[in-house]
Amino acid sequence: MIEGIIWAIAAGVMLGLYALPEKYAKDFEFENTWALFFAINCFLIPNVAAFGLIEGFGDILLAIPTPVLIGMGISSFLWGIGVMMWGKAINHIGLSLGFSLFIGTIILVGSLIPFMIDGLPATPVFVTIMIGIFVVLMGVINNGRAGIIRQKDEGSQESEKKGSMTTGILIAVIGGLLATGFSYANTVGGSIIHEACLKMGNPEWVSAIAVMYIIYMAGGIAIALYFGQQLTAKGLWGRFKTPNLLRNTALTTVMGIFNFTASAAFAYAAFQLGSNGGTVGYAIFNTVSVAVAIVSGLLTREWVNASTKAKGALYVGLSCMIIGICIVAIGNGLA
Repeated sequence: MIEGIIWAIAAGVMLGLYALPEKYAKDFEFENTWALFFAINCFLIPNVAAFGLIEGFGDILLAIPTPVLIGMGISSFLWGIGVMMWGKAINHIGLSLGFSLFIGTIILVGSLIPFMIDGLPATPVFVTIMIGIFVVLMGVINNGRAGIIRQKDEGSQESEKKGSMTTGILIAVIGGLLATGFSYANTVGGSIIHEACLKMGNPEWVSAIAVMYIIYMAGGIAIALYFGQQLTAKGLWGRFKTPNLLRNTALTTVMGIFNFTASAAFAYAAFQLGSNGGTVGYAIFNTVSVAVAIVSGLLTREWVNASTKAKGALYVGLSCMIIGICIVAIGNGLA
């Protein structure tokens, strides 16, 4: 169990840090940076990792039952749509509230999906894990509150005010629900792919790469369609012609390596955590990623002008998240 928790924490740390290089991209608009990142992250890195590290990868894909492969593909495609919807929600309600609602939905629903598929554990285990998830959600809510207070303190406009608050909330929550397709795909395909990888003589850890290959490739289709439309609508294809293209490609490649490795590490952690690994690993993975992202924001002085009230809510949120994942880990230990 300890090994699984360590892997889940490491995965969350990598996910929380992966976007930092984006701050140093030059001559790119938002759409250019993230379109290049997703192209590398969803198509280049998965193929290099899968075909370069997994023995008999083609045969492993063929060994996956068709219904499982279709289920993973559809749920992963929905995950890609969910990620894009989060970006749209921010246009309506701002980064802080949008992030809070999106991640909160992912942690709550995504952590429950493995229970829905594999069945509930013993009552003491289930209750303890749910208490931990509830405490985590209280932390996410406080983080969102801190961001809203900070926004007012700085007199900034995070939202482009293109729509109503109700619309933005609906988009964020629906996007979070769709993004839990990631958890579903990992749950239904994880054990089958793990067994297929072992039969081909691969070490256990490579099965996580195989799972993420399917998730990222299918999800990447939805993401590619979205960014292709955005780059065309805004006339931004020409922005790729810049002397800083090589620099920006290197930065987004680092982002992609961190992001894909984080997801693969989560998949391996879920397996190592045992029967409740999908739920426990998913909660730890997402919670740590949010905590690390917030701490990195503090270290890069994003909160330097925030009021004491905003910082207080942020610290309460961080504390709840840390306490919550500890309770979740205890619940998994009870199993």
